[in-house]
Amino acid sequence: MTDNDRRIDYLEFPATNGESAKVFYSPVFGWKFTGYGPDYTSFEDGRLSGGFWKKDGVNGGGPLVVIYAADLAAMEEQVRAAGGAIVEETFEFPGGRRFHFTDPSGNELAVWSEK
Repeated sequence: MTDNDRRIDYLEFPATNGESAKVFYSPVFGWKFTGYGPDYTSFEDGRLSGGFWKKDGVNGGGPLVVIYAADLAAMEEQVRAAGGAIVEETFEFPGGRRFHFTDPSGNELAVWSEK
């Protein structure tokens, strides 16, 4: 058995515009991108990899991707400044706090911190 056996290895998101995904995620979260033609771009966050594929519209639902941030308030400011929409304001839960946002294509993600 290898170290990555039965672990999440790659995430893919629909995107109405791959360039918008790069413009949003690169400055906010520091993701690095590699383009593979007009309809697909991959990303690396330093731990996981994934991609964005071209889709005319994005439907909600499905798994919620939750990203960790040491400074939750600063991350919320960066999400807003980059054009993300806060869809659930910061709230507390046992073990920390988090907020939910949608990216320019409408994908919903969350950011959490123990502080």
